Amino acid sequence: MTATLIWILVALVAIGLYLSWTAGRLDRLHARIDAARAALDAQLLRRASVAQELATSGVLDPAASIVLYEAAHAARQAEEEQREVAESELSQALRAVFAEPQQVDAVREAPGGEEAARELTEAVRRVPMARRFHNDAVRAARALRRHRKVRWFRLAGHAPFPLAFEMDDEPPAALADRAA
Repeated sequence: MTATLIWILVALVAIGLYLSWTAGRLDRLHARIDAARAALDAQLLRRASVAQELATSGVLDPAASIVLYEAAHAARQAEEEQREVAESELSQALRAVFAEPQQVDAVREAPGGEEAARELTEAVRRVPMARRFHNDAVRAARALRRHRKVRWFRLAGHAPFPLAFEMDDEPPAALADRAA
């Protein structure tokens, strides 16, 4: 009788430790998502800022400057619900403005243009990486949250279900060639 109670107690302690470990793992994944989202937001802001600065520099032709400035401004001012669309539109504007390598060369030849082109190239290159890190963390958390043990014991607590950040982040060909 006492041996049975001891084995039941040991089993309950083992199950409790396993559930505690799983909850801790889920908590670490949520913290990783938060950190990755902050890094993604920083990269998106950097890209929009560099694009806006380049649009107001007078290096680009007026039509390209207006297109780029409006897309960058919309991306910086977008509400959370519209952020993915605004960032995708900025990517499309960057591809339209820098579709030809001659446009990048014109920016590089202007005073201070070499630095501006380098900053834009780096910003355009880092956004897809930051988005990939964020979406990988979201994917891992979603996979763990789908397990029955997590749902049955409510190990996720009140944390919202993580959402991936889906946007068009393809860089302009002229800038992508320079980054390689």
